Amino acid sequence: MELPDGVLGMAVRDETWSDWVARLPRLADDLLAEWELVVDGWPMHGYCSLVVPVRTTTRIPAVLKITFDGDEESGHEHLALQHWGGHGAVRLLRADPRRRALLLERLHPEDLGDRWDVEACEVVAGLYGRLHVPALPQLRTLASWVERWAAPLGDLPRDAPIPRRLVEQTLSLVPDLLADRDDLRIVHGDLHYFNVLAADREPWLAIDPKPMAGDPHYEPAPMLWNRFEELDNDVRTGVRRRFHTLVDAAGLDEERARDWVVVRMVLNAHWAIEDAARQHRSLTGEERDWITECIAITKAVQD
Repeated sequence: MELPDGVLGMAVRDETWSDWVARLPRLADDLLAEWELVVDGWPMHGYCSLVVPVRTTTRIPAVLKITFDGDEESGHEHLALQHWGGHGAVRLLRADPRRRALLLERLHPEDLGDRWDVEACEVVAGLYGRLHVPALPQLRTLASWVERWAAPLGDLPRDAPIPRRLVEQTLSLVPDLLADRDDLRIVHGDLHYFNVLAADREPWLAIDPKPMAGDPHYEPAPMLWNRFEELDNDVRTGVRRRFHTLVDAAGLDEERARDWVVVRMVLNAHWAIEDAARQHRSLTGEERDWITECIAITKAVQD
């Protein structure tokens, strides 16, 4: 298996990534042989996965997806896809969780990236209701993730480039949002324009879940920060247009969805600061722009 340049570039992230990239060609070859798959197109990739177009022994078009084994959040992807059974999401054909390998139905390359953002929000809101089914007991809870992510926020220096009032607000919101742990649902976790693909059997299907058991109101934030560059002229109006389209079309509680957007955006900004500190360096210009974007979205949904 010849890896795409984008996958080879993952090796520079750290030693665990480098090790995975080194093992990947052999792993892909083994899976192709064991599952009797024939390569049927150029390999592609996501942020943490290799995706190879293939055909099965019966000539069915599919894709072989192999995910970085250090990505904790996608560890139960196969369970969510199996439980959804192709309803609102790509259909799982076969899985090897130990090797983080999935055989999936092949969808079209078209995503929601070129659709009017309001139309795209309506599509995604329609998928929420299909994907937010009662959670599986094997899934890790959203509460366990958020408690872990939010814990270091209290140690953030006061001169950090996140307004202190937003940090304090997030710390006060988290306990309330996590207090009600009844009626947990499967939450996709990363549902946005580029994780929804066109299909033959349905107009649009979700891919690449980071599944958790939790509150469906957690979902909207990625639809606000993706394609953010399109909102240059009026960020507040654009963010609020998307947010209210998602909330209204999906029948979500506006206040709860807004609070989750605040929490997610502040956590995103904090992770950029943590990454720089971990590597003993200053924030890059790109990271500062990202933090500014996170703050802008947080303010826009509350103004």
